[in-house]
Amino acid sequence: MTTVIDGRELQPPEPMERTLEALDTLAEGDDLLLLLYCQPHPLFNVLRQNGYAWNEELRADGTREIRIRKLPG
Repeated sequence: MTTVIDGRELQPPEPMERTLEALDTLAEGDDLLLLLYCQPHPLFNVLRQNGYAWNEELRADGTREIRIRKLPG
């Protein structure tokens, strides 16, 4: 299952807070899709330190699609 957080119109730190809350409830095999207009470098550091992988795609409208999943193990 994919959980979607559209943080494009949210003010900081709300996108980060919502993302961290969603990660706490992410089931094995599920992923989180985060939509933003910027690269969330502080979030990437948190993900790296806590065993998550992500990939990022840039849409034509400037939206960054960041798909996050928990690494096995």
